[in-house]
Order: sequence, then C-alpha cells, then structure tokens
Amino acid sequence: MRWRTLKKTTQSVPNKSPKIEYAPFAPRALGFLTDIFMIGLPISLILMAVFGYDQMHTAGALDVITHNEKALHHPPNPLTSIAQIVLFMMITVELWHRYTQTPGKKLVHIRVVDAKTLKPASYWKLCLRFVGYFLSLISLVGFFIGFFRRDKRCLHDLLSGTAVIREG
Repeated sequence: MRWRTLKKTTQSVPNKSPKIEYAPFAPRALGFLTDIFMIGLPISLILMAVFGYDQMHTAGALDVITHNEKALHHPPNPLTSIAQIVLFMMITVELWHRYTQTPGKKLVHIRVVDAKTLKPASYWKLCLRFVGYFLSLISLVGFFIGFFRRDKRCLHDLLSGTAVIREG
C-alpha cells in the first residue's frame, strides 16, 4: 500500500456537530399563546361541565387583586382555578416530555429540550420550567432576559436547565 493512500484513509473526518439554532422570542410567544387556546380551552370546557357554568364565570385573580366589584359579588372558586392550573401543567409537561413540543410549539417549529444534552428533558426539569413561567410572568423581566442572551434562554429556562431550539 502506498503512503499516500494510507494517509488519506487514516485522516479523521472532522466531527460536524449540528448547529443549534435557539428559538427567538416571537415564535416562543406565538407558540405559548396558541397553547393557551389549544390546551386551555378544552380544559375550561371540561371544568365547566364538571363544576357548572356559574363557577367558571366567577371573578378571576385580576379582579381580586384590583378589588373589582365582580370579586365582591362573585368570588372566585379556588378549586376550579387550582384544577385548571394543575391540568394545564400535567398536559403541557407530558407533551414536552414525550414529544418535546406542545401543539403551539409544533406550529412554530420549536422544541423544548434539556440545555446540556439537547434531548428530552426530565419531568422534574419540565415541572420546574412550568412553575418558572409564573416567576417570569410576575417579574416580567424573566421573559425579556432572552433578548440579551446569545442562547435566548429566559428565566424559566435558566431555572430549569432547559432550552428552546428550532426544529430540524
């Protein structure tokens, strides 16, 4: 065997790791809003069937915070609110874990993955991510942290060790 031929066969091919493209704010927000309707609306309809129409039209959390008249005459039912949040969390976390995306994220071609391995995240991390949504919402800054980071991760992603990447 000639030296040239041996040299060509033993040279290692550079490892081409796939380029990771992190999802920007707009598709993430659109996916989240779509999920509110596609997951939240059926949950609301089921809870309306279980708890009754009147219980679903009580005051909301914002009415209570602002001391609105509606909160005085129709106080919110905490059981329906807790059931709605828990069901939304269970469905969302299961979809993130099983498919790495919810219907809204599938619509905008993005996935929720573990930030280090880029594989489906554990249930623990995904539950923490869901709770982190509320922290991001309360602070408002949490959602906008992604504008200043190269990996576009928001507060809930940083707390849970997840990342949102583009599909493909």
